Amino acid sequence: MAVDPALIEHLKDLFAGLGPFSVRRMFSGAGLYVDEDAMFALIARDTVYLKTDDSTRPLFEAEGCVPFAITRDGKTRSLPSFMTLPDAAFDDPDEALIWARRALPPARAAAEEKRKDKARKAARKRR
Repeated sequence: MAVDPALIEHLKDLFAGLGPFSVRRMFSGAGLYVDEDAMFALIARDTVYLKTDDSTRPLFEAEGCVPFAITRDGKTRSLPSFMTLPDAAFDDPDEALIWARRALPPARAAAEEKRKDKARKAARKRR
């Protein structure tokens, strides 16, 4: 199932205050990226999830947000590094920006870690 194009357009409007970001389709969803490789939001099953870490996750939990979960082979695995966008923020650009800005540091840190891992792997291959 593809992401509803109307949802993508809504999110482009909702997060416009962040500045430039890109949308990339992935599997049956999409990711929203800043800085080329920092995914700050995930869209899956027409639900919007924002990137979190140990410092921001409690803020999301306090708003009743739930983690992204995937079911494979009858087992559900929760991925708390992405939490749902609070309901109140879905139609309020000012509120949405607050939450999206909270997602940027964890997204950038994860992207930096991936870049470092990639560089380490490339260095090992050259040996």
